Amino acid sequence: MTQYITPELFTFFRELKANNTREWFEVNKQRYEKCVREPLLGFISDFGLRLAEISPHYVADARKTGGSLFRINRDIRFSKDKSPYKTAAGVHFRHEVGKDAHAPGFYLHLEPDGVFAGVGIWQPDAPTLAKIRDAIVTQPERWQRVSRDETFLATFTTGGESLKNPPKGYAPEHPFVEDLKRKDFIASVTFTEAEACAPDFIDRYTGICRQAAPYIGFLTTALGLSW
Repeated sequence: MTQYITPELFTFFRELKANNTREWFEVNKQRYEKCVREPLLGFISDFGLRLAEISPHYVADARKTGGSLFRINRDIRFSKDKSPYKTAAGVHFRHEVGKDAHAPGFYLHLEPDGVFAGVGIWQPDAPTLAKIRDAIVTQPERWQRVSRDETFLATFTTGGESLKNPPKGYAPEHPFVEDLKRKDFIASVTFTEAEACAPDFIDRYTGICRQAAPYIGFLTTALGLSW
């Protein structure tokens, strides 16, 4: 077993949060590469073999840039917060046709006191939301199975934003109206830093993704994508 995530990763991000400047980062860039980027690229590469067994259409891309590992630089063009760096690591395993964080996928977030695995689709555009809502309406029994499964609900916490009222064109009395009001279709599992640093964490993360496979599969096929 390989320990991909170490306490040094969380120490690095704690110190970065207190010193979020380009000057500090340049001095500590080798720490970032040694404790964060390189181990996580190894995690991505090794998880890819497991991911292919869950769905051959989801991708683990271990490139240094443009792959599954989110870049550490923040996009500050439209933000009042001009801090140049993210204070957490994010890994997103997207569908092969997905181009950004809004595609369906499996996610891992590593932040001091904030480690979680996420699944689903976050802030999809209006046409994508409509496809998911229509799939819920046309396949209610399947949606019932994947979203109300006792084991799934015992493990995952569903979250995200919702509309105050049912979206236009959908019956207010629909049995899944609360789901139809969702603007995000995401679910997550939290971990402690110690759990993330355990040598068997990749096995545990794989198990979480396998457990969420029916849920992700529904969202994927609802969009007309291969599962």
